[in-house]
Amino acid sequence: MAEESAKKKRVVLAYSGGLDTSCILVWLKELGFDVICYLANVGQDEDMEAARKKAIALGAEKIHIEDLREQFVTDFVFPAVQANALYEDRYQLGTALARPCIARRQVEIAKREKAEYVSHGATGKGNDQIRFELTFYALYPEVKVIAPWRMPEFYQRFEGRIGLLEYAEKKNIPLPVTKASPYSCDANLMHISYEGGILENPGDRKS
Repeated sequence: MAEESAKKKRVVLAYSGGLDTSCILVWLKELGFDVICYLANVGQDEDMEAARKKAIALGAEKIHIEDLREQFVTDFVFPAVQANALYEDRYQLGTALARPCIARRQVEIAKREKAEYVSHGATGKGNDQIRFELTFYALYPEVKVIAPWRMPEFYQRFEGRIGLLEYAEKKNIPLPVTKASPYSCDANLMHISYEGGILENPGDRKS
C-alpha cells in the first residue's frame, strides 16, 4: 500500500491494547491514516480507561469504548447455548461468537465516522479474519478492509510476534507481553483462550 494513497484516509481499528493492535495502530499512522480505535467490552477483565489513554498516547484520533455485553449474550451466546453449539463436542465457541458481535458495532462506528476503511489484527492463517470480514462486507459492502497480517509490506517487515515486540520496543509502545512470555489471551463472558509461543508450535510436545 503506497503511503500517498493513505493520506487523509480514516480507518476504524478493532483495538484491544495488546501486542498486535497496538503495533498496527502505530503502523497505520506511519502510512498516513487517521486512526479511530474501537474497543468492545464483551466481558473481558480489562482496564478500559488505561486502554483509552494508551490508544490516544499512541496517536489515535479518538477511541470508542462500547459495552456490548448484553447484546453479546442475548444475540449470540443464548442462541448458541440453545443450539448446543460446540466445536468437536467440547470447545466453547466464545471467540467465534464474539467476533461478529464486535464487527457489527465496528461497522456502525465506521459509518458514523465516515470512515471508508476498517482494520483488525487477526492473523492470515486463522478463522477470525473470516468472522470479522464476512460481517464487515455483509453490513457495509463498500468498505475497504485493511488486514495487515495478509499484506506483504506488513508480514515481511514483522516476522511474527518477535518482530512486533522489537518494533514495539523501538517505538516505545508499552505492552503486557515480553519475548520470554509472549502469550496473549482472548476472554469474554463465555470463555477464555490463550495463544502465542510454544502453544502455537505443533512440533513441541509440551504444547
